[in-house]
Amino acid sequence: MGFDTDDFKEKPTIGILNTWSEVNNCHTHFRDRAEEVKRGVWQAGGFPLEVPVMSLSESFMKPTSMVYRNLLALETEETIRCYPFDAVVLMGGCDKTVPALIMGATSANVPAIFLPSGPMLKGCWKGETLGSGTDMWKYWAEKQAGNLCDDSWAQLEDGIARSAGHCMTMGTASTMTAIAEAIGLCLPGSTSIPAVHSTHSRMASAVGRQIVELAWDQVTPQSILTAEAFRNGIVTDMALGGSTNAIIHLIAMAGRAGIKLTLEDFDKISQELSVIANIRPCGEYVMEDFYDAGGILALLKQVKSHLTLDCLTVSGKTLGENLEDGEVINDDVIRPLDKPVGKAGGTFVLRGNLAPDGAVIKPTAAEERLMNHRGQAAVFADYGDMKARIDDPEAGLTADHIIVLQHAGPIGAPGIPEWGMLPIPKYLLEQGVRDMLRISDARMSGTSYGACVLHVSPESAIGGPLALVRDGDYIEVDIESRKLHLDVSDEELAARKAEWKPRETTFSRGYGKLYAEEITQAHEGCDFRFLHGDGSEMVEPKIY
Repeated sequence: MGFDTDDFKEKPTIGILNTWSEVNNCHTHFRDRAEEVKRGVWQAGGFPLEVPVMSLSESFMKPTSMVYRNLLALETEETIRCYPFDAVVLMGGCDKTVPALIMGATSANVPAIFLPSGPMLKGCWKGETLGSGTDMWKYWAEKQAGNLCDDSWAQLEDGIARSAGHCMTMGTASTMTAIAEAIGLCLPGSTSIPAVHSTHSRMASAVGRQIVELAWDQVTPQSILTAEAFRNGIVTDMALGGSTNAIIHLIAMAGRAGIKLTLEDFDKISQELSVIANIRPCGEYVMEDFYDAGGILALLKQVKSHLTLDCLTVSGKTLGENLEDGEVINDDVIRPLDKPVGKAGGTFVLRGNLAPDGAVIKPTAAEERLMNHRGQAAVFADYGDMKARIDDPEAGLTADHIIVLQHAGPIGAPGIPEWGMLPIPKYLLEQGVRDMLRISDARMSGTSYGACVLHVSPESAIGGPLALVRDGDYIEVDIESRKLHLDVSDEELAARKAEWKPRETTFSRGYGKLYAEEITQAHEGCDFRFLHGDGSEMVEPKIY
């Protein structure tokens, strides 16, 4: 069968942007799903064209897939612009693919639907449910403490990831796909469906049919992505106990739609709404259980009093209309508002002289004893320094010390890697210690847990206060009052800052050089300045 130019006049041309890759386990089923999307497009009278785009594999990309989020966003935008697509289907799921695809599609602003990869099936080991990431960190600590042998560890590895799909805990992937649905870019209920369920295949075909309708009606991302829609995304994040990474991505996604979100927007909602999704790492269950309990529509219906329900979605209906069929099947997995998983909200924003522009923590994933803590700092200059010295008993760390990692932010690492769940020294693990306060300008995996203060801003690489912390300094963290204080006088900090010198960047060419030149550390103040890696102010900031 052949096609001539008249076919393009009669049928909307649908671009299927597929992030399938052999090195991205989250998307290994996307070859089949793309064919099912095409089937739906044909059924609705469209003309499908599949285009591969960069796959951001969280497990394999170094130093972090976050470096390349904006590269995929650029590729997505330019791919949509340069081909004759009337509408696009965005196929993603693994962590950074979600915001990257949405950012690019928002800037290109042709009709778009996001098709989530879906979580993998729950893991299993000796009758115990395993959750990817969360239980890996848990049992790795036990192995380091000498409580788990190599054979048992190998069995855990065999049982923890039993199918295609992204992490089945409430990590960044599950958080961001749920947010994508809450802001209106997914078909109703699609983000809860496990990757290998037959329902996921049917959903893919439904996406193909619906994107043709959006092409005819010219419903674009920017007509859906309003300030109220993004507020719905924040509410969803907090109710789920979602990944701290959601803050970074939501701010970037909103920026593409011309909407400015602040840390205060997140903190305000976290004070109004507690976590009701009983999913690891904050709770007990995993995403397959969440789907069986009613899924994202049931959760959103539980918190509908906090949502703006008249927001348009890609279904052609409002968010409120999408929620009409939502039903909680298991109220231990999806809790009522008066019986939350924990009294704390999903993510708290901390401020103080150590983080004048903010830092974040997920209190529901930390030990209660560390919610109000004052301790001495044990400082590591960078990740290599930390790896070399963290397990040295001569360092004399105790459970009351506060581990501090510098040069792990957007500029310093570079790319703000997931180093924030800093390891607890092996000799302390052997003593039974399982949580300590840890502070850095890094991120952490959404699947991880612990009393980790993250995203400290301004970052250390541009001379932020984190760069000035020294061994033995006392730091006070009070989660309830949102306080992060370095107990050092202003005069002493000024003297240390006068001695501080920035590190030189090491990139000579390629995307790394572009990243170093273009990506900046936002310095949130009255004038919202932007700084280069050497601390100098940018007159015309280059950000994307």
